[in-house]
Amino acid sequence: MRIHPFQALACPLDGDVLHKSGNTWRCAAGHSFDIARQGYVHLLPVQNKRSRDPGDSKAMVAARRRFLEAGHYRPIAEAVGRAVLDEASGDDTLRCLDAGCGEGYYLRRLAETAIEAEREGGQARGEALALSLLGVDISKWAVLAAAKRQEAATWVVGTNAHLPVQAGWLDRVLCLFGFPVYPEFARVLKPGGELVMVEAGPDHLRELREIIYPSLKPPREGREAVPEGFTRRSGETLRFAIELEDAESIADLLAMTPHLHRASAEGREKAAALSSLALTVDVRLTRLVRK
Repeated sequence: MRIHPFQALACPLDGDVLHKSGNTWRCAAGHSFDIARQGYVHLLPVQNKRSRDPGDSKAMVAARRRFLEAGHYRPIAEAVGRAVLDEASGDDTLRCLDAGCGEGYYLRRLAETAIEAEREGGQARGEALALSLLGVDISKWAVLAAAKRQEAATWVVGTNAHLPVQAGWLDRVLCLFGFPVYPEFARVLKPGGELVMVEAGPDHLRELREIIYPSLKPPREGREAVPEGFTRRSGETLRFAIELEDAESIADLLAMTPHLHRASAEGREKAAALSSLALTVDVRLTRLVRK
C-alpha cells in the first residue's frame, strides 16, 4: 500500500489551485502559505475565524488522543475503514478527506486497515492499492497533533464551511462526529464519490448522560431527508459496550464530547466522582453517494 501526497489543495482566499514548491503552497495570484516545521499548513483566513483560537483546545485534543488510542472506539474506526475501501479500485489512487479530522486517529486507522486488507488479499492487490489522505480541522492544536503522528498524510488547518480543496477531486469524504456542510462536501466529491458519516445514536453514552443531566431529551423520530446532491447508499448501526476503569479515562471521554460544556457544574462534579463506568456505544454509520 502506498500513500501519495495530496495535490488538490485550493487557495482559501480566491479558490485557485495551489501548487507546492519546496515548503510553500502558492496560487497563481501570488498568495502563499508556508508549511510549518511540524508538517501542516494553515489555510484558515482570519475572516473565517469565529474566535481567536477556534476549535478544540490543546487539552481537549490530548484527552481525545488518550481515549482513542486506548482502543475504545476501534470498532468504529474499523467499520469506517471497511466503508472507505469497499469497492475501491486498485487502478487509481483513492483520495480521501477527513473533514474535522481531530488529532488524526481515523485516518491513521484507515491506513492501517488498508495494509491489513492487502495482507489478506495478497501481494498483487498490495502493489496496486494507493491512498491520498487529507485531514482538515479548524483546531490548530488538533492538526498539529495529527501531523506529528502521520507524516504521509496532508494536514491542514481549515474549515468545513470553506474547504480548501479543488472541486470534484475526492473519492471519499469522512465526517465522523462532526459538523457536516453538505454543499461543500458535494462540491469536492467526484460524481459517484461517497460521504461516510458517523453520528451518535439514541443510546450513545446513555449511562454517562444519565449521570450528568437531570433528564434526557427524547430521541429524534423518523429518517432524515437525504441532502441535496446525494443519494443514500447504505448504512449500519454499531452498538457495543465499553468499560472505563479509572477516573482519568472518564474525564478524557467527557472532555472530548460536547457534554463537557453542556453539563452543569453539578453534573460535571458527579462525573468527576466516578472511578469506573460501563457505557453503551451506539452510533449510526451512513453512506451517501454524490450524484
